Amino acid sequence: GTTLSHVPSAPYLHADPAAVARWRARLPGFRVGLVWAGAPRAEDSAALATDRRRSLPLAALAPLGAISGVRLVSLQKGDAAGQPVPAGMVLHDWTAELGDFDDTAALVAALDLVISVDTAPVHLAGGLGVPTWMLNRYDCCWRWLCDRDDSPWYPRLRQFRQDAPGAWPGVVARVADALREVAA
Repeated sequence: GTTLSHVPSAPYLHADPAAVARWRARLPGFRVGLVWAGAPRAEDSAALATDRRRSLPLAALAPLGAISGVRLVSLQKGDAAGQPVPAGMVLHDWTAELGDFDDTAALVAALDLVISVDTAPVHLAGGLGVPTWMLNRYDCCWRWLCDRDDSPWYPRLRQFRQDAPGAWPGVVARVADALREVAA
């Protein structure tokens, strides 16, 4: 019986305020968390195919590293976290200090914005009420209501969707333009 007008959308997660303050003190400026890849499950060929469509290489996000005043913070875990940082991008990586979702929630809550592919950090940031920009594949998951760029689940989420399958450059260009505006 749930309809879009009845979707609960208030933040429902909260991070430890002292931990959030410690993270904020470590990095001044406009803090933006990045997640560029999901967690592939090799044992499930359908999930692996979906992950390949929703993930992109860190190098594709290089234009974000050139935006003045933005401090990029890696939230990426797993194998994709080992990708080389593109030339000109400074990416702060404290993920080794994140033991669980409580730790991750404190870091996410200390950020001004999270930019992520469709993976768990989107839901964590959304549940915390942190502004979130989701890089979404062309054949988006039905949960994101593919005919809109917002989300009834998370009022501070904005979707940037591919115009064609695999077309990440246009998504990244739109994100970079939007990030320049909010970071100014």
